[in-house]
Amino acid sequence: MEQQSCVTWRTTKINGDHCAEVEDDVAAEFPLTIRLDGEEFATIVCSPSDLTDLVVGFLASEGVIRSTDDIKGLSIDEDRGFAYVELHRPQSTAKEFHSKRIVGSCCGKSRQFYFHNDARTAKTLIGGTTISAERCFELMKRMQLSSIDFHLTGGFHNAALCDNEDLIEVRTDIGRHNALDKLFGHSLRRKLPTKQCVIAFSGRLSSEVVLKAAKIGCPILLSKSAPTDLALRLAEDLGITCVGFIRADSMNIYTHRERITGL
Repeated sequence: MEQQSCVTWRTTKINGDHCAEVEDDVAAEFPLTIRLDGEEFATIVCSPSDLTDLVVGFLASEGVIRSTDDIKGLSIDEDRGFAYVELHRPQSTAKEFHSKRIVGSCCGKSRQFYFHNDARTAKTLIGGTTISAERCFELMKRMQLSSIDFHLTGGFHNAALCDNEDLIEVRTDIGRHNALDKLFGHSLRRKLPTKQCVIAFSGRLSSEVVLKAAKIGCPILLSKSAPTDLALRLAEDLGITCVGFIRADSMNIYTHRERITGL
């Protein structure tokens, strides 16, 4: 049985002096446990949509796989909340380094907070696509308009993979990292040339979000929200253009400004 991203909840709504019983749309929260080569690997609390993309993107982000060619089999039991993944070559890396931190000095001073698998899988991006400031505004607007679930509930993050003309694919989730992992999984499954793409994102530009963009291989990251200091230091190291506070006709370009044209 397919899970729904939104559910209806009976709600007491108060507006000024008026009180009424209404039905309200609420974001669904779904635990998905990944079993990797027969053993429990991780449980992701997520929105129950695009789960295959999520599993593939999560495993790639964790450094367990590099491409879908590494996966021998993948099936999802939505009723029980399990994803079963079998690799062609079972790895000890996943068990040994999952969620362990590492101090890495070879790729920039700001990478001291990396997880081990971040150091293995985050890519330093050189070159890649450019985009006009005008197109940044347009892509953010289109991404925000595209999410029906967000407009119904206000409880979702949106992430879009874009080219210079339009949105290629949009993913939504209650977790901002999950939305990006879904994009990652989609790009791997479709073998998309992500170095020529842009990510438009609804959430804050944290260090983890910048790392996700580096792993996906997108050199430009757009957001309507604010960045953090560590995120910007990582973006400088990793060669990622970070643009924040994209609202109406204003935005802030924080790193690698050379990819934004028409200024």
